[in-house]
Amino acid sequence: MAKKPRTPPPPRNVQAPQQRSAPRQGRDPQRQKTILYGLAGAGLVALAVVVIVIFASGSKQKPVASGSDGAVRSAMLAAGCTFLSKPVLAPKDGKNFHDDAPTPTSKVKWSTFPPSGGGHYQAWAVWGFYTSPVNPDQVVHNEEHGGVIIWWGPDVPSSTVEKLRSFYDQTPNGMFGTPIAGLGSKIALTAWTGDPTKYYRNGYYGIGKLAICTSYDEKAFTAFRDAYRGHGPEGIPLSSDTPGTGG
Repeated sequence: MAKKPRTPPPPRNVQAPQQRSAPRQGRDPQRQKTILYGLAGAGLVALAVVVIVIFASGSKQKPVASGSDGAVRSAMLAAGCTFLSKPVLAPKDGKNFHDDAPTPTSKVKWSTFPPSGGGHYQAWAVWGFYTSPVNPDQVVHNEEHGGVIIWWGPDVPSSTVEKLRSFYDQTPNGMFGTPIAGLGSKIALTAWTGDPTKYYRNGYYGIGKLAICTSYDEKAFTAFRDAYRGHGPEGIPLSSDTPGTGG
């Protein structure tokens, strides 16, 4: 913060420079004070504006970059996977997704399987990588916070699950791993993306991203993770999605 300017001393009478042909106009001390205080005030306002802009730009979550879907789709198809980008179903009451799952075992309708956004329980699951199934009603809440979820069916070999765990361990913030019934021998990646400034407004509830694969492919999985992680509709920063937190 700029130092408050000291009141300037009264001007001293000095001899005008020899090169001046016209006499110097007299100075008004009070007018000088007013000008200096005005300049100082303007400087403080400008500094405050700069600080606000810096903090706002640092905290505002950027929407998913245009073209991300195309790059992810190409990577997934090259790996023999499918890829889907689909709007999330609106809340049943049109107001709050938590009301769709008043209990952890409530039956919820989602636009994709595994779920890539929508109704969920009010408490999200503790971030981590699990070998026993975690309740999807809670995991969807992790998606809302910007998480990328790794799902796999009960018939996926343990050797593949270990590869999934190694992928998770590369950078676990905002990542979640859990088996799920109904996926058989397949693996899925999901994310719930959205613009926090539009969320819940004018029927906008974000977009679900889903990729389903028959095997693990590091290049394709990395493309999905890097494109969508940390872009949840609530604008939660990844620093809040650390392993062991939540619940």
